[in-house]
Amino acid sequence: MQTKEMRLRRVQNLAHEIMDEMNRAKELRPCETLNLVIDNLSRAVGDITDPSGNYSLRYLEEKVENAHSLLFQNRKRGRIHS
Repeated sequence: MQTKEMRLRRVQNLAHEIMDEMNRAKELRPCETLNLVIDNLSRAVGDITDPSGNYSLRYLEEKVENAHSLLFQNRKRGRIHS
C-alpha cells in the first residue's frame, strides 16, 4: 500500500506534467476538453484547500488523474484542432 506522501507526490507529478504540456503545446485544443480539464483541477484545488483541513486524497487523485487523462488522450490519438 502506498503512503500518503507517495500518493501526494504522484498527484504533484501529474499536475506538473499537465502544466508542462499546457506550456509546451502550440496546437489548439478543443474547448470542451479544456473546460473539463479546468473543472477537474478546480474541484481538486477546492477540496484540498478546505479551511478545516479535511480533504479526500482519493478525490484529489481522481480529479487530477481525470484532468491528466483528458489532456493527454489526444496525444495517443493525434491532436485535435479546434
